[in-house]
Amino acid sequence: MKNKNITYMTQAAMIAAIYVVITYVGAAFSFGEVQVRISASLTILPVFTPAAVPGLFVGCLIGNILGGAILPDIIFGSLATLIGAFFTWKLREKSPYLAPVPPIIANILIVPFVLRYGYGVALPIPFMMCTVGIGEIISCAVLGICLLYTSDAADDKA
Repeated sequence: MKNKNITYMTQAAMIAAIYVVITYVGAAFSFGEVQVRISASLTILPVFTPAAVPGLFVGCLIGNILGGAILPDIIFGSLATLIGAFFTWKLREKSPYLAPVPPIIANILIVPFVLRYGYGVALPIPFMMCTVGIGEIISCAVLGICLLYTSDAADDKA
């Protein structure tokens, strides 16, 4: 039991650390009205381990803090990641190929309001839903599914 808890916490911490590093390295295009957060590709990880749910949340929280985000973005952006990761974990057995959908939807519904009311971005919210959605599709769906296929290919060779 003790080893299981240590493994869980270690996995969550490693996922959080990787998320932070990728967000920080790609900070130039990880924030703003049009954003492709490469670290969001990691939202596929709850398919493999439940430890990814808190790991992604903590990673996003720290990444937003280090990226200079304002408090509403730190809170609500991180909650969008938590919601997406949780529902990705819930979908893992139905179809891992649906795994990118929850983080895409969560971010489309939350981030534009943070941009409007937190940062004062004057663009229409439906337009920002589209721009955030496109970035999320690129990072979560395209890159996330690439990670999933890479894992499947590794499993096939093992």
